[in-house]
Amino acid sequence: QIAIITGASSGIGLATVQAFLSSNWLVFGVDISPSPPSITSSPNKFHFLQTNLTQPSAPNLIVSTCQSTFNNPRIDALINVAGILDKNAGVDNLQDDDWDRVIAVNLTAPVRLMRAVVNVMKQQDSGGCIVNVSSKAGMSGAVAGVAYTASKHGLIGATKNTAWLYKEEGIRCNAICPGAVATNIGSNIDRTKWDMYATEKFKSVQNTHWDPTSSPDKIQDASQPADVILFLVSDAARGVNGAIVPVDNAWSVI
Repeated sequence: QIAIITGASSGIGLATVQAFLSSNWLVFGVDISPSPPSITSSPNKFHFLQTNLTQPSAPNLIVSTCQSTFNNPRIDALINVAGILDKNAGVDNLQDDDWDRVIAVNLTAPVRLMRAVVNVMKQQDSGGCIVNVSSKAGMSGAVAGVAYTASKHGLIGATKNTAWLYKEEGIRCNAICPGAVATNIGSNIDRTKWDMYATEKFKSVQNTHWDPTSSPDKIQDASQPADVILFLVSDAARGVNGAIVPVDNAWSVI
């Protein structure tokens, strides 16, 4: 079985690559950053394309390169992991370029890639599986800035729509909503430019899930959402379609 995984160089994406390889999948990883050096033991099972997902040509390039690299027209799974944070800005302080950048990476890029992959999966007798990585912010308005929140809500909408429209073709589409996960998603953020008023307003909700003064083991390891993704593409989840699955130790209940 062949899977395309975006955001493959680090964090949840890298953990998902490792989980799929351990389950004997062939994996085509995609990221704007270089190939992860930790994936060295599977030269015939893992291939990588470094590209900017926001480029309009990226989806067709990814699909065609995956098919030619593995010499196989099939795509059994698409895992949309790649994403970026905003500056925690509320709508009153929102900058157009921040909105455009976050929506482009977190919503437009995965939807375009879904379009390319669904058109492949529709031709396959067995359909295929898509898992989109949304966020607690996709189910709440109280944990992130307006751009990130809107992008993750939008991805959930795209997930549900895709699940319903293509269920007769055997295509399943689900999303997971991780809570705080130990990744480098915020490593390039200049926190001096954050909307501090909004950040303070979020803290009471964020601290119900994760106390930033506590030990690192209180934050989820990236392998936890990766394991849920692997389950969702497995035959054990064959009846799961259009589901939005929190992976956050009950944070989603508030």
